[in-house]
Amino acid sequence: MSPLLKKFFTGIVVSIPLVVYSQQQQQQNFDRVEPPNWWVGMKTKELQLLFYHHDINIAGYEATISYPGVELKEKIKVENPHYLFLKLQIREAAKAGTVPIQFKSGKKSFVHSYELKNKSASANRAQGFNSSDVIYLIFPDRFANGDLKNDTLPGFYQGTHREQPYGRHGGDLKGIADHLNYIKDLGMTAIWINPVLENNQRRESYHGYAITDLYKVDQRFGTNEEYVSLIEKAHQSGIKIIQDMVMNHIGNEHWLMKDLPEKNWIHQFPEFTRSNYRGGLIADPYKSKADSVKMVNGWFDTTMPDVNQSNPLFADYLVQNSIWWIEHAGIDGIRMDTYPYNDKYFMQRWAKTLIEEYPRFNIVGEAWLNSISPTAYWQKGARNSDDYDSYLPSVTDFPFCFAVPRALNESAGWDSGLSRLYDLLSQDFQYANANNNLTFLDNHDMTRFFLSVGKDLNKFKMGLSFMLTARGIPQIYYGTEALMDGDGNVHPQVRRDFQGGWAGDQVDFFNGKNLSTDQQAAVQFMKKILNWRKSKAVIHHGKLTHFIPQDNIYVYFRTHGNETVMVIMNGNNKEMKLSTGHFAEFMKGKTKAKNVLTDESIQNLNELTLLAMTTSILELE
Repeated sequence: MSPLLKKFFTGIVVSIPLVVYSQQQQQQNFDRVEPPNWWVGMKTKELQLLFYHHDINIAGYEATISYPGVELKEKIKVENPHYLFLKLQIREAAKAGTVPIQFKSGKKSFVHSYELKNKSASANRAQGFNSSDVIYLIFPDRFANGDLKNDTLPGFYQGTHREQPYGRHGGDLKGIADHLNYIKDLGMTAIWINPVLENNQRRESYHGYAITDLYKVDQRFGTNEEYVSLIEKAHQSGIKIIQDMVMNHIGNEHWLMKDLPEKNWIHQFPEFTRSNYRGGLIADPYKSKADSVKMVNGWFDTTMPDVNQSNPLFADYLVQNSIWWIEHAGIDGIRMDTYPYNDKYFMQRWAKTLIEEYPRFNIVGEAWLNSISPTAYWQKGARNSDDYDSYLPSVTDFPFCFAVPRALNESAGWDSGLSRLYDLLSQDFQYANANNNLTFLDNHDMTRFFLSVGKDLNKFKMGLSFMLTARGIPQIYYGTEALMDGDGNVHPQVRRDFQGGWAGDQVDFFNGKNLSTDQQAAVQFMKKILNWRKSKAVIHHGKLTHFIPQDNIYVYFRTHGNETVMVIMNGNNKEMKLSTGHFAEFMKGKTKAKNVLTDESIQNLNELTLLAMTTSILELE
């Protein structure tokens, strides 16, 4: 054999095992790698990767990385050898690409290819929400069924059973995407969607709050790609998207629960221990340790294990998951469920990290508390006696929600009737930023507002007029515009199907088909006031000044630059006359006004005639 041929065949012999070896490296697939990808250009430079395989001792493998700008800082083994955690440093110099992570144990070796992407530079992503917005809250399973093919799927415990109040009804992401124009025409500028992540639970979980995969949209709603598509379509329509997240607990069918990395990833007790639900005690200076532990560590429900956020690996996992959804999907804000039930110092770190990464972003925490002081405790910048600062920009204003129907339903008195609303706003000094509070009259857990005011259309309009002209970020629950009602003591009653969202519905809210006279009036009222509010900086950011109610008439002004809006609430069941001399500090030089709700032009502002149980919104000229 000639030296040339000998060299040729030698090359073949040498190259064959190399090709086979390379193929063997790529054959190993993990059950889980989370986060599934990451980005270069992030302010957060450290990345924790979770690797899991249900029947391989991953902890026994050595890991190495050779990629410019990416350094493997630490390999962490845990109690369960099926897991391995890697801490990576992603430096400024790192470029987007595929990072080969080599795993080796003895003669066994394989490579996992991990994707790094470029961070998005789009101005339409992570833009936050504020008092210029009105948020439309949608319960996705009950809004509209846009895709019949995902109603019942293999591998899921529950299919669609619309006849069952606690069953899944088939609403999905496509149902929302198909009706963005309806939402925009109403005058909404943002949508908060109740949780859309996977809830593959044996027990009913149509509500979405028992998550079984924190990185995957529930396929009965759609796919991750369809979620991103919905958000992009909403942004094109000028509508922001707020994602509902749960950090306090997961579903007991979550994949982690099948094979925990460590026992202490979940708060466990000798016997089932439920939270005492006393959220107010977090700010209580005299609280006991026993009560505190039960509040924060106790399970929210039998199927909702309470997660241990003091575990550093789980804490990093949860923070990264939130960042991943912001960057992956382009959401504009987060509504965080059951805020006081979490470890408050973990949540402090979580909120601070997200806002530093996305300065325009906004987060509202659900603090279901009856009074103002413990609610104000949770807002960023609060002057708390324990020096705790949550870094949470916005809080749910439950005191506002509770006060409005009481003020409209009760008899007038020193501290009742519309005086209750005056007293409510007079205590805003307790908030670091009351204008960033989320204000609402009901939601997916509460009796609908129309029922709370006795199905009185006038009171209904008064309550909404107050919310939409006072301080704060208003949120309106789906179907409010069509007078949907329901008792909050039975959750399915306040989560009824949005009529018109399913084929064959006799009433169609989307098209105004077969609406009653009152429903038509409510829809027109909502469109009028919401679309007016969209462009009114005086309502978004203007100074609020109010006057002590007299004869159950409450007057307040919003002023901004040269704009002045006067709001008059007549809480009496009769027509009233109002002399305006008392309000001279705001009406000086103003000779006429336009009533926003009626388009009436008022030429004489000295004395106004107020119809029974109405709100007048006057643009002073």
